[in-house]
Amino acid sequence: MIEEREIWGCAHVTIERFGDAASFHAPQRADELFSAEDIEGLRIWLRILAAIRSLEAAEPPSNMLSCTQ
Repeated sequence: MIEEREIWGCAHVTIERFGDAASFHAPQRADELFSAEDIEGLRIWLRILAAIRSLEAAEPPSNMLSCTQ
């Protein structure tokens, strides 16, 4: 079983590599693994997708300055 920190690390790398398309890449990868009958791989990529969505939805801390300040 892959650890939670590894899931978040993979999510971060996927966002760095694919940018705004990361949330489209992850389900495509999950579909490929499903087609290959790799259920464990599918589960991992669904967890990565959930982490990507959480990271994309995260609000920056309130003490951070914006670029316009």
